[in-house]
Amino acid sequence: MPRLIRVFLLALCAVLLLSVRAFEESLFYDPLLHYFRADHHTEPLPQMQISKFFANLVFRFGINTVLSLFVLWLVFQKRGVIKLAGVLYVAIGAILMVVMACLIVFPNDSLMALFYVRRFLIQPLLLLLLLPAFYFHRNK
Repeated sequence: MPRLIRVFLLALCAVLLLSVRAFEESLFYDPLLHYFRADHHTEPLPQMQISKFFANLVFRFGINTVLSLFVLWLVFQKRGVIKLAGVLYVAIGAILMVVMACLIVFPNDSLMALFYVRRFLIQPLLLLLLLPAFYFHRNK
């Protein structure tokens, strides 16, 4: 693939990832957005439709995963990288979804754990970890 096209597609993926973040309030059902922006240390968790919340969480995680895997493909263009990254995304996503469910269903005093697990699921943080890891491995 020509370098100019790869750069354009990488820029497009970056814009799409930023758009998911910029339009999160209108695209996804997430009552925790406003909760964590407010004084969440003194307030109980808001009432939410659990199934709708998790469906939107999985959908958003899926969008970020697909875009992140495409970025990894554009950067490294190796099937092995995409396979490993895909397995990591599925495994880490499943584990974090279970942890998230436990933190919501059985609330405790650790609201920051809920904040960070949710943040890891709704943001492409795994991409920011995998890019330098695969780059280091490639140049090793």
